[in-house]
Amino acid sequence: MRKFLKRVVQTGYAASRRLRNLTFALGLAVSPLLSGSPAFAADPVTVVALGDSLTAGYGLPDGEGFVPQLQSWLDRQGAGAIVLNAGVSGDTTAGGLSRIDWALGPEADALIVTLGGNDMLRGIPVAEVRANLTGIMEAAKARGLPVLIVGMKAPLNWGPDYKRDFDAIYPDLAAEYGAALADNFFAGLLATGADPSDPASLNAWMQSDGIHPNAAGVILIAEGLGPDVMRLIAAARAE
Repeated sequence: MRKFLKRVVQTGYAASRRLRNLTFALGLAVSPLLSGSPAFAADPVTVVALGDSLTAGYGLPDGEGFVPQLQSWLDRQGAGAIVLNAGVSGDTTAGGLSRIDWALGPEADALIVTLGGNDMLRGIPVAEVRANLTGIMEAAKARGLPVLIVGMKAPLNWGPDYKRDFDAIYPDLAAEYGAALADNFFAGLLATGADPSDPASLNAWMQSDGIHPNAAGVILIAEGLGPDVMRLIAAARAE
């Protein structure tokens, strides 16, 4: 199997990923004989989810954050993929860029980028945010990895020009690097009919801070992004 031929890196993070890959692969290696599942499931696609607290699962018990909920959704679709949680609470695009090589490790087959929310909240200049995300895209390009970049929408706190320029970063980079684009991390919540201009309409799916989704909200977010991730996995298999 291709996964088993990749270089071994002696870190706790890499070791845990290898163990999970091995468990997943061994479990599915016999499943085609038992359940008729596709043979490619024995060689799962490893997807690294690089992000901040939204990815890390801030404020939620283990198993209820974005990555495990996305993993559950993908498993129900028979995606044959492993999603690795490379989310760090409080991280900015600069932080993501500084750890991108370590986060990808030797095993990544695809990358999800969900960064920029903390930059936006701090009013970090758009040019800096763009440069950092460009660096992350370049790192993925150098590895030949397909990327799903997940957009963030700036409020009007910093003025209409900031919002216009910030919001444009994500589609611009997706077009420049041939990456897939998910326009809004919170699209799954907005699909319920919630009004993005009225934060109160999102209360049922948010924690008390009004920034991070609760467990019910995360399920909707994972369902909303799931089809985009399925296409990312298909692109990784085609490489």
